[in-house]
Amino acid sequence: MEIVPDILLYILSGAAVGLAIGLTGVGGGSLMTPLLILFGFPYNVAIGTDLLYAAITKAAGVRAHLRARSVRWDIVALLAGGSIPASLVTTLLLDTLFSDASGYEPILTKSLGIMLILTAAVILYLGIFRPARSPVVTPDHETRRPYTAPVTFIAGLFLGVFVTLSSVGAGAFCAALLLVLHPHLRALTVVGTDIAHAVPLTLIAGLGHLILLGNVDLTLLACLLTGSLPAIHLGTRVAANLPGNVLRHVLALLLLGMGIRFAWY
Repeated sequence: MEIVPDILLYILSGAAVGLAIGLTGVGGGSLMTPLLILFGFPYNVAIGTDLLYAAITKAAGVRAHLRARSVRWDIVALLAGGSIPASLVTTLLLDTLFSDASGYEPILTKSLGIMLILTAAVILYLGIFRPARSPVVTPDHETRRPYTAPVTFIAGLFLGVFVTLSSVGAGAFCAALLLVLHPHLRALTVVGTDIAHAVPLTLIAGLGHLILLGNVDLTLLACLLTGSLPAIHLGTRVAANLPGNVLRHVLALLLLGMGIRFAWY
């Protein structure tokens, strides 16, 4: 008898997170995973399910950026060259070194806490999703510093490991790295490149959790998507009439508190 109320709760939760994504631009991973843990799902199931949730919800954004030609595929290739192998190796190590999820739960917990804190810091201090951010006059085809390409690849390695372990970081944190490593990119190109890299990374990491580790609840995933997909579009439409910066800062403080809690769990 409790199955239907649970399903409705998960659909409404997906709608709430989707609305927050549409209103603020804050990635679903930093919101959805803690929410699922609050509902009582094990850390590994929350993280694995959220990775596939992120891949599907971000895919729609890629189409929009393709039309706008706001994706730097050379940067995506550098990031993915590090992140995809790192994600696969991380998943294989978890499957090989531990007999069940309880063995690597502390690693997931600490990683989630660290990435939530970093994401909160990015939102609070860098303001990468602020619509008032000054446009960059320099074109996207900037003159690269000699170390830019290898450091971008190393950043991909870092993201591959920690996104796989926490489901957090493929959005706001990756965009912050792009701003630091490629300061001449337009704001729209930063976001488009970030999303174009996040989709394959979260998809590969999510499939690893599904196939090798068994950490994905497909029924839960379907419920979350049912609520989220229409809510993201709704949130995007009404965002222009709301104080987005204030909402982002409130969410950042919430993420910071949750990150500290998980890091010192």
